[in-house]
Amino acid sequence: MTPPKITVDHRAVRGSNHNGMRQFNERIVLQAIRLHGQIPKADLARATQLSTQTVAIIVNRLMDDGLLIKQPPIRGRIGQPSVPLSLNPEGAFGIGLQVGRRNLEVLVTNFAGVPIWSSETRYDYPDPRVLTDQIATSLEAAKAALGSHWSSVVGIGITAPLSMHKWVDIMGPYASEGLARWVDYDLQKAVESLTNLPVAFAKDTMAACLAELYEGHGRTVRNFLYVFVGTFVGGGLVMDGQLVGGSRGNAGAIGSLPTAMASDAMPAQLLAVASGWQLEQALMAANLSPTLVHSDAVMQQAPADITEAWLKQASSALAMTVASAAAFMDLDAVIVDGSLGRPLIDALIGRTESSMTTYRFDGMHEPRLMAGQVGPQARALGGSLIPLHGQFFPTKDVVLKQDAS
Repeated sequence: MTPPKITVDHRAVRGSNHNGMRQFNERIVLQAIRLHGQIPKADLARATQLSTQTVAIIVNRLMDDGLLIKQPPIRGRIGQPSVPLSLNPEGAFGIGLQVGRRNLEVLVTNFAGVPIWSSETRYDYPDPRVLTDQIATSLEAAKAALGSHWSSVVGIGITAPLSMHKWVDIMGPYASEGLARWVDYDLQKAVESLTNLPVAFAKDTMAACLAELYEGHGRTVRNFLYVFVGTFVGGGLVMDGQLVGGSRGNAGAIGSLPTAMASDAMPAQLLAVASGWQLEQALMAANLSPTLVHSDAVMQQAPADITEAWLKQASSALAMTVASAAAFMDLDAVIVDGSLGRPLIDALIGRTESSMTTYRFDGMHEPRLMAGQVGPQARALGGSLIPLHGQFFPTKDVVLKQDAS
């Protein structure tokens, strides 16, 4: 088998051969292996633009730390067989804790970015009075599942919508009392009180975008707007292969975009017309379960007139968002994913593509519309990647948002 040709991936930051750069160079090597997969040391030196000697020293250290493993040799046309290196899946683990508007997800990811354990707790709305106990129960279950590997967990990444207490107007009076408690509830401190592990916080759709960047289309697409359609719609932004956080960690907040020109009435925001919430309300009015929107059977079991009405308004608004974003950011693609049933997501993408034909893209590049590759667990997976990203890879602080209020 002939070894694959390795070229420099410009998403990876270049290493430095100067002294005092040990930790930085280790991160660069790990990043290159994550991007390229199994790779021999010689090709790793070319990919990172580090000297062969520097790479050899770093590789030996990382193998001693249990973060890298050797794969079976690959024999080329001439010379000695090359020995590819890969991330050791059991070298470290991250925990993602996603607090959603309908459910709590806890997910454990290994060092290779593969989810190995998860749990879900459903509720009508997140009430801080009971949430801490629910989180504690889930973390104990994760600890039991990992066994001796628990000592290799490097941290917890919490993901949640920002300003949860401000969603009362949308979720209705039945949830007002519980959501109001979020004003004085510090989610990060609550989780820190349950564990000795480091805990970080990020906006949920930003974390989902991180998952798509690392484990989905982000491996090949350098500039994209990310759209996650769940109970509410939100997004994230990747430019030049890097997640863009913004000064307040809220870049890509497409849910707040207006969907029309302002006139006598204030125009609706995208989240008011393209979120799963509107479809849930329509299903409830038809005496059907609102959770049907998250099922792959939604297109078969929900009345066609209900799904059609939602798809029409959601795709029209999303097409306007795509055209506006393309003009400002010169995107390669818009990637759409979510927690709604996959057939519904696929239908939304198809209808949005059709709606995009009503917009002119003269003077700008029309981005591709693509289905996300991660799926409903994107927010929790992104959360689990945050501690791994922070400890082992470059640009560690881009997703962190310290203020969860």
